[in-house]
Amino acid sequence: MFLRRLSSLGSAFLPRRHPALCSASSPSVPQVVPAPHPWWSVQGFPPWPPRLPHTHPPARQVFTGRTLHPHNINHGNFGRSCRSFSTCGGLLMERSGRDREPPQKRRKTLHRHWESSPFCSTYPQPPGVSAAFDFSVMSYNILSQELLQDNDYLYKHCDPAVLPWEYRLPNLLTEIQQLDADILCLQEVQEDHYENQIKPALQRLGYQCEYKKRTGRKPDGCAIIFKSSRLSLLSSNPVEFLRPSDALLDRDNVGLVVLLRPNHASNQSDPSAFICVANTHLLYNPRRGDIKLAQLAILLAEISRLSRLPDGSTNPVVLCGDFNSTPWSPLYSFLTTGCLDYRGLPIGMVSGQENVPRAQRLLTSPIWSQSLGINHQCQYENRPTADSSPTCPSARIEHGLKLQSTYQHHLMPDGRPEITTCHSRTAITVDYILFTPEVTSPPSCPGGGGGLQLLGRLSLVGQPELQEVNSLPNQHHSSDHLPLLARFRFRR
Repeated sequence: MFLRRLSSLGSAFLPRRHPALCSASSPSVPQVVPAPHPWWSVQGFPPWPPRLPHTHPPARQVFTGRTLHPHNINHGNFGRSCRSFSTCGGLLMERSGRDREPPQKRRKTLHRHWESSPFCSTYPQPPGVSAAFDFSVMSYNILSQELLQDNDYLYKHCDPAVLPWEYRLPNLLTEIQQLDADILCLQEVQEDHYENQIKPALQRLGYQCEYKKRTGRKPDGCAIIFKSSRLSLLSSNPVEFLRPSDALLDRDNVGLVVLLRPNHASNQSDPSAFICVANTHLLYNPRRGDIKLAQLAILLAEISRLSRLPDGSTNPVVLCGDFNSTPWSPLYSFLTTGCLDYRGLPIGMVSGQENVPRAQRLLTSPIWSQSLGINHQCQYENRPTADSSPTCPSARIEHGLKLQSTYQHHLMPDGRPEITTCHSRTAITVDYILFTPEVTSPPSCPGGGGGLQLLGRLSLVGQPELQEVNSLPNQHHSSDHLPLLARFRFRR
């Protein structure tokens, strides 16, 4: 009965394309995507499914051989409830004897649905405009195994059987495969797991992988991974925030910025038709907002340098990552408004991670040293001499990227906060997909403003929904973060 119900729902999820996603000009999508080569054929990759102790019945895979893709997931307007699907490590699964279990004993899974932008089909494609390039982006902190073990007090609520890497890895990779994004921005990617398991598995699915490890003794880093059939790499630029000669920048966090060119014919002759994609994981410490802002300034300066065109304009930017800052924090406000007046701001309030910040020391001006070679507008400049005066003596920093968040950070209709990470100590939003939106133009004006149009996103959930599944990680969701997924349109 359960299998018949899945089969009937499969047609709603998978094979047909929906006009609400504005896919008229996007590349054709096959109706059925063949199942990839078995995961366990990759050397060092454990077989699916991972086995729990006998107290939990073994899972039996029910996989149609098709992939949940943003083209094919059921759609609805932002903020509007629509048909949802369960995220069970990316697979639709049936547990043996599940229908015979009492309802109170059944393990629940999160239900997330696809939300289409209400603006994506406002205007038809204007005549004379080159074909649009539609692409999807995932941002996902996959939880480094070593960090999990070093901070095991955060996971006392978890069934110990779901915490080993041998259990978590198949869940994570299957989830990535199922959501099928064109670009993946992953954080907390442990180097040995990346080289021996994650990279080979994703290469087998047609992805090209770029990676930057943290500069200290921690073994994890950031990865940007993309489908080589859809995008070509123009440059890969690792960003290190550690500056040995700078007393403030003494932490080992990193970022990674790549330039990607769409692989469609209309853009091959245009050297400026590329997308700048950045990924980072900022410092966690809630009491060191000064370090977070300095790290962010370095990353924004690199993005500004790489995305700038010879005529002074910029190409589209997608900025992903775990920023260890909440949506109502000064740091987030700086990202999305382009300026921050930090006069009188305690360093413990910068990230918004603590309701009552313990660090009351105020930010001082300038936040970072002039020797860094980055001005108050977060742009590189010629290194000043020892006699140079500050370029901006006031307590203000700026950037010119005009970033916008993919998510609204509250759930409709009741306004509850969206949650991207949840464990035994907290349930907040710290993960983001930010982008530079195109300048809206009416049908009579061809093209847009060189930015991106948001077509849709995978919905998030609130704290009560996460409490129902015993927070994160759990049997079906193998990180303490949720993956973010959005779809964009690029026009030139």
